Amino acid sequence: MCGIVGLFLKNEALQPELGRLTGLMLHEMVGRGPDSAGFAIYETPVTATKISCLSLTGSTDWLALARQLTQAIEAPVDVHEIEDHAILHTTGDGALARNRIIEVAPDVTVLSVGHAIELYKGIGDPDAIATRFGLAQRAGRHAIAHTRMATESAVVIAGSHPFSTGADTCLVHNGSLSNHNRLRQSLRRRGETFQTENDSEVAAGYLAWRMREGDSLEAAIERALHDLDGFYTLAIGTRDGFAVVRDAIACKPAIIAETEDWVAMSSEFRAIARLPGVANADIWEPKPATVYAWSHAA
Repeated sequence: MCGIVGLFLKNEALQPELGRLTGLMLHEMVGRGPDSAGFAIYETPVTATKISCLSLTGSTDWLALARQLTQAIEAPVDVHEIEDHAILHTTGDGALARNRIIEVAPDVTVLSVGHAIELYKGIGDPDAIATRFGLAQRAGRHAIAHTRMATESAVVIAGSHPFSTGADTCLVHNGSLSNHNRLRQSLRRRGETFQTENDSEVAAGYLAWRMREGDSLEAAIERALHDLDGFYTLAIGTRDGFAVVRDAIACKPAIIAETEDWVAMSSEFRAIARLPGVANADIWEPKPATVYAWSHAA
């Protein structure tokens, strides 16, 4: 099952409402994925790098970790704790910081790194997770979120979406990849670092690699259509953009709606039906193997 939602705001006046509207959409996907949930919020980019982290034990000494990072990346690291999560802020090298955390802190999962993204995830009721991390109060430019039903694996945080391995790039996935083990090995040789065995993290790593190589978001997804073997609907976020793609068979559900103020997608229309102005929206089912993308960039 699993449910995915994405909301891209074209009207800046709606940015204070991003979290609340995303929460309304996420609520409608609880039935598709009651086991765990996560969401990524893209705020206006800032100069400092933000590193979203999750403590697997709930007892991580974040200040001690920040001191280690400060020495490793030769830049100050500030910590903002939110329950079992922490957002680290630094002017140093975000990629170097991510790799250092993975190396020295086995009790921590690095959820995201970037200048705009913050990412949160948890086990249990998606509505409760949204409340825990204050989703309804969050402002921003676009967001993606996911509810999971663990039909083929244990209910663990390692299986929760979104996944991110590259700067300000993350995705949520409904479906399954058949070649993720081979791709994971190939991507590791190209410098990607993974923290789980989840196939969705491989898809995120693939896009991060292609964009690091210079591909645009659209070009990276076009390549993915040839290199990701399986069935999937992906909703993808970047620093400035948002995209949706389905595989060539397109057996996983998806719907997109667009107005002058926003673009939204979900596994089911009922999540979109709660958005303001939906009565005037253009609504369609995304075609197989077709990239749909929007950007805030001029």
